[in-house]
Amino acid sequence: MSTAFIFGLLIALMLTGMPVSIALGLTVLTFMYTMTQVPIEAVALKLFSGIDSFEIMAIPFFILAGNFLTHGGVARRMIRFATSLIGHWHGGLGLAGVMACALFAAVSGSSPATVVAIGAIIMPAMVKQGFPKRFGAGVITTSGALGILIPPSIVMVIFAVATGGSVAFGPDGQRVLSASVGQLFMAGVIPGIMLATMLGGTTFYRAWKNNYPRMPKATWVESAQAFRESVWGLLLVFIVMGGIYAGIFTPTEAAAMSAVYAFFIAVFVYKDMKLADVPRVLLGSASMSAMILYIITNAVLFSFLMTSEQIPQAITAWVTGAGIGWVEFLLFVNILLLVAGNVMEPTSIVLITAPILFPVAVGLGIHPIHLGILMTVNMEIGMCHPPVGLNLYVASGIAKMGITELTIAVWPWLLTMLVFLVVVTYIPELSLWLPRVLGML
Repeated sequence: MSTAFIFGLLIALMLTGMPVSIALGLTVLTFMYTMTQVPIEAVALKLFSGIDSFEIMAIPFFILAGNFLTHGGVARRMIRFATSLIGHWHGGLGLAGVMACALFAAVSGSSPATVVAIGAIIMPAMVKQGFPKRFGAGVITTSGALGILIPPSIVMVIFAVATGGSVAFGPDGQRVLSASVGQLFMAGVIPGIMLATMLGGTTFYRAWKNNYPRMPKATWVESAQAFRESVWGLLLVFIVMGGIYAGIFTPTEAAAMSAVYAFFIAVFVYKDMKLADVPRVLLGSASMSAMILYIITNAVLFSFLMTSEQIPQAITAWVTGAGIGWVEFLLFVNILLLVAGNVMEPTSIVLITAPILFPVAVGLGIHPIHLGILMTVNMEIGMCHPPVGLNLYVASGIAKMGITELTIAVWPWLLTMLVFLVVVTYIPELSLWLPRVLGML
């Protein structure tokens, strides 16, 4: 009865058009006032402790770094470097767009930022060279989603925060801890490269089939010059990932380091950003960070309610008692998350579902890292289809296309992403191999 009341009220409030964060808070307050004896002081305590986390500090830093890189000319140099390597293949600029999105994803952590940074430059160039607008829009919309799978990833940080306080027990009764941010970052490397390769394969095939334009092959000198110009941006990948793996700093410290480094290269190295532009970037980053932190605060309240009512434990007992195995459970998780992607944005989905799914998954023997990567891939797909796919709306503004037309344009690449989702769901080693090799498990 408690479960039905909580989720029924939450869904009803969201159907009114109320923001998800406010709907979460009202659901918790209503239930606690009417159906529990929990002192209301606990709400104030949880509101504060919900964002009193060292890991959460990584989110505003990664957002700030992404904004500095977006405005600082890093994307343009990455596109030139990618074009010099593979621009002479079939659909050269499209392939360069996929590669540039993968490179920019490795320094930004945000899908919309990747779509804006790469799409705003490469889309007009593709149209000018003779590519159909639909082709370019499909490439950039879906490849931009790599921003949350290739580390660093804001969604992975949110998953680690959402499951950090959960109590979970494995099939043998042993307690299992949630995945750390560092583990999730390393786990995303192989799936990220694999998805980028599959999206590139789809781009190449369609370009080859339709005989789309190719660029002249760059000389070694041109490639070396393009690499030299982009190396300052590429170094950020090694600073963040290398620093985390080597134990030089934590993921949160790496985020702060990336923000300082991005500021330095944007203002003093590339000089594409003036000091007068910095306050505007800081304000935009603060606004976006405040929005995410407000959602996190209310989602932590919701998670507290789930824990106090022992709803995850009840669901775990029901799933194991019904004889449901990990194969069927992961299929259900994928369907649930893909449906949720139709009505909510990734941050809200992860914060609501992760604390509930995590204990159930662990009870079935599913590794927390595998679950985290699986949820991240689902969030990628959700950002590329209507009605609330954020990448669609960003790409729509860049390509000057309607959402319906853009939805049709992304289908070949969206189907590729769905195939990849099946692969990453049922081959856990894709997510677990690298952290295991690096001694992080």
